[in-house]
Formats: sequence, C-alpha cells, structure tokens
Amino acid sequence: MFYKISRIVALTTFAVLIIIPTLVVVFGSFKGDLELMTKPLALPESWSFGNYRELFNNGEIGRNFRNSSIVTLFSVLITLFISSLASFGIARVINVTGRVLFVLFSLGLAIPAATSIIGIYELFVRLNLTNTLHGLVVINVASTLPISIFILTAFFRQIPNELYESASMDGARPFRLYRSIALPLSRPSMAAVAIFLFVITWNDLLYPLLLLTQADLKTLPLALLDYRGEYAINFSMIFTAVMVASLPMVVMYLSMQKTFVSGLTAGAVKG
Repeated sequence: MFYKISRIVALTTFAVLIIIPTLVVVFGSFKGDLELMTKPLALPESWSFGNYRELFNNGEIGRNFRNSSIVTLFSVLITLFISSLASFGIARVINVTGRVLFVLFSLGLAIPAATSIIGIYELFVRLNLTNTLHGLVVINVASTLPISIFILTAFFRQIPNELYESASMDGARPFRLYRSIALPLSRPSMAAVAIFLFVITWNDLLYPLLLLTQADLKTLPLALLDYRGEYAINFSMIFTAVMVASLPMVVMYLSMQKTFVSGLTAGAVKG
C-alpha cells in the first residue's frame, strides 16, 4: 500500500514538473512579453498569432528549419547504416575480439563532448569543414555512433544463431545475412534508435555553435540565440520558436510511439 501511494505521488510530482513549464511555453507563444512576465501561467487574454506571423515573416525560421532538417536526416540515416553494420559484425564475432570491439565503441559514451571541442575545431578548420552542413553531419555521426552501436549490438545478440546458420547453409553470404535476416528483425530497435538520434541531432546546439558562423547556415537551436539581446531577452518569441522547433519531434514520436516502446523493450526478456 505504501509503495503504491508513494509511486502515485512520485509520478504525479514528475508530471507536474513537466506540465507546468510546457504550459508556460505554450501559453507564452500567444502572449506579449509584458503579459508573459506578469501572468506566466494564466491563459492568454487574447489568443493572438502575432508572434508566429512575426517569426515567419521577419525571421529566418524557414531557412533554419531546412538546415536542421538536412543535417538531422543525413546524420540519422548515415549513423543507422554504419552502426547497424558494426553492431551486426560485433554480435556475430562471438569471441574476445567481439567483446573488445564492443568495449572500445562503448568507451565513446564515457567521453563528454565538451572535453574535445578544441581538438574538433582545429581538425575541422584544417579539413575546411567549418561553416558547412556536411561538416555538422560528420561530427554528428561520429558523436552518436557509440550510443547507437551500444543499443543495436544488444539487440543483434538476441537473434538466434540458428537463423544465420540455416541461411548460411543455403549459401547466404555475411552481407545477405545482414540484409535479409538482421535488418528485418531489428526494425523496432532501429526505429527506437532513429527517434533517439533524431532528438539528439535536432536539439544539438554545441556543434553548430562551434562550427557555424554564417547566418544562412544556422540550425534551429542556434537561431534561438538570436532572440537573446545584450540587455533583454524576447521570451515570447523564444517560446514561439521553441514551439515550431518542437513540432517535428512531437509528430515523429506520436506517429512511431508503439514502435519506439517495442524497440526499447526488444530483447529485455529471454525465452
């Protein structure tokens, strides 16, 4: 009984902590700065779409949205392809070599991105990859490969070897095993990783802030900084831009919610 009550209290508290800031952002996108500061939790006095019109008419939100879409799409697709191949190979090498490779890739999770920004910047300057969208794709792929390989390897190891052995007896080569057996069976996990990578890449601010200086190449998170002045911050416009930037993530998660949950739980129970 105590556990049930404490669980309800904890979940309710967590829900309130999530809902209140969300409501402030949603309501704030329909308010002016003065109303937002004086009545942050109240409903807007008038549901005005002036902030949204100003955002699309006077800002560069459309171009920023396009830049974020390009970087996120290519980063997710390339990371999924490379990490699925690597995870399949690691899972199929059932000896010390496979375990060592898995540990080496997993070590990438222990290195904070902020500790390597100087080296990354110097390297990208030498390679002429600053102020380029494909440079952002490269660094996003490199930084998200460890977590992708960590998740997918755990799933590929759950696929019975009998399936591979049966196909091998019919003459299937390693890449055919990957394409015809591993990939179809790993769709839920691949979808879960895709959503995870989408959120990380779409919200990334560190690497665009480090590598981009041209206004026409800014991504959405970097563009949000333009509404922060030297002496004042336009919170209502920031909240409006946040609403626009969050829309693709919400739509993607709602459309793939069942696949995401099944992918996270895939391989959690044996037998």
